[in-house]
Amino acid sequence: MQTVKMYTTAVCPYCVRAKQLLKSKGVAAIEEIRIDTDPTQREQMMQITGRRTVPQIFIGNTHVGGCDDLVALDSKGGLMPLLEAA
Repeated sequence: MQTVKMYTTAVCPYCVRAKQLLKSKGVAAIEEIRIDTDPTQREQMMQITGRRTVPQIFIGNTHVGGCDDLVALDSKGGLMPLLEAA
């Protein structure tokens, strides 16, 4: 299974929802990068994604986007193939 990295904050309901969806798909570990405790990580996230909001989710090297993007990808049947890609 691909590695999952997520930029998050402590009190983000969308981050919680995204983590629940990923775990329901069998993702055992999510590398969380807390941007509320490390402002340099927020700057890095914004440079990489062009976005200011959390979560920002990466599966392998693919930037999925935020929670709504993750849910949309799953409804189109694209989440599992991305997670299972070699």
